[in-house]
Amino acid sequence: MARKYFGTDGIRGRTNASAMTPEMAMKVGQAAGAHFLRGAHKHRVVIGKDTRLSGYMIENALVAGFTSVGMDVVQFGPIPTPAVALLTRSMRADLGVMISASHNPYEDNGIKLFGPDGFKLSDADEIAIEALLDQPAKLANAPDVGRARRIEDSRGRYIHAIKASVPEHIRFDGLHVVLDCAHGAAYQVAPTAIWELGAKVTPIGVNPNGKNINDKVGSTYVSTLQETVVSAGADIGIALDGDADRLIVVDEKGRVVDGDQIMALLGTAMSRAGKLTGDGIVATVMSNLGLERYLESQHLKLVRAKVGDRYVLEEMRNHGINVGGEQSGHMILLDHATTGDGTIAALQVLAQLVESGKPASEVLHLFDPVPQLLKNVRFAGGKPLDNPTVQAVIAEAEAELAGKGRLVIRPSGTEPVIRVMAEGDDAAQVEKLVDAICDAVKAAAA
Repeated sequence: MARKYFGTDGIRGRTNASAMTPEMAMKVGQAAGAHFLRGAHKHRVVIGKDTRLSGYMIENALVAGFTSVGMDVVQFGPIPTPAVALLTRSMRADLGVMISASHNPYEDNGIKLFGPDGFKLSDADEIAIEALLDQPAKLANAPDVGRARRIEDSRGRYIHAIKASVPEHIRFDGLHVVLDCAHGAAYQVAPTAIWELGAKVTPIGVNPNGKNINDKVGSTYVSTLQETVVSAGADIGIALDGDADRLIVVDEKGRVVDGDQIMALLGTAMSRAGKLTGDGIVATVMSNLGLERYLESQHLKLVRAKVGDRYVLEEMRNHGINVGGEQSGHMILLDHATTGDGTIAALQVLAQLVESGKPASEVLHLFDPVPQLLKNVRFAGGKPLDNPTVQAVIAEAEAELAGKGRLVIRPSGTEPVIRVMAEGDDAAQVEKLVDAICDAVKAAAA
């Protein structure tokens, strides 16, 4: 069923110019609240947000919506997305809400919803809420209207929980960490958690003003982090995105570490400790063939999912695997969190540095990636991948790469773009095949 409001990660758009209006936020509160009113108990929803200026507006509108249908509301203030997921479950809430547009600029905002189990909503729940958005709200009777309250210790609760993910015998004493919080949701909790475990922390991106989230800082802009790590002589650099559900790592030489290397490190470390379930990890179709080969050498498997952390999580639960992620830095560690958590992943990486006693450049380079090339082809309309000529060129490329590489071709879910990715041991061959497919798609779309 086609979605009208929900995308792959909640509802998102430009503030007051799309779905992110106070009117829509109130409707979301009413619709989601009505959908989760189950049983005779007094229902509760928890709400967190990042540091965007529009968060105040969206939050107050959501509170009006939820209380109008009879739900009590607990407001956390600025806190990471995974903290909302964690506290939804620990506070026995019926629903959790995060107000954030992740790595987008401050002009955008979004609404993410979590069920009482702390996991993102199922497709069925989102479709049911969408249906309610276009209907008049069923308002509570006057005595049953909800209350709202703000609690001040949510950040402390989250810090305590994520520190528990690090074994008690490990301290970060002697580590110098440069931490970029993107002027976002983790600007208080992430530096505090790492400092409390003993590290020296040089923080950047920790002065939000409502309009500077992700502005030349964070996981989408790592040059400042790279420069700071090298100039400060730090052991490692970590950048979070606006809502802190993913991370980028920079080694002591200022080089960006691919997410595949992080997954390899965390997966094999847990395997050695006897804590990896399902005999493998889950990554997306975009993860490098080098990761798959490395895991095979460690007698582990790689399960591939569609692009998107919700699909990674779906495969993790289907296969009973507790480690998964994406090249982009979404790391899901189900023993500790129900969604991607950049700070928890960072703590696990730092723990491996401490245990190994080796530099980050060595600890985080477990395999050599296979040459990989991704190109995007924009088209005006139609379905170029259905063209017989395009299909024939793709078939020829697949045959040429058989046993020596991979080919992934997929339409974007958000724009009229075909993404063409190939990888193999021969970089020149990979480039030739990608170009041939791109040329065929362009010709078909002309």
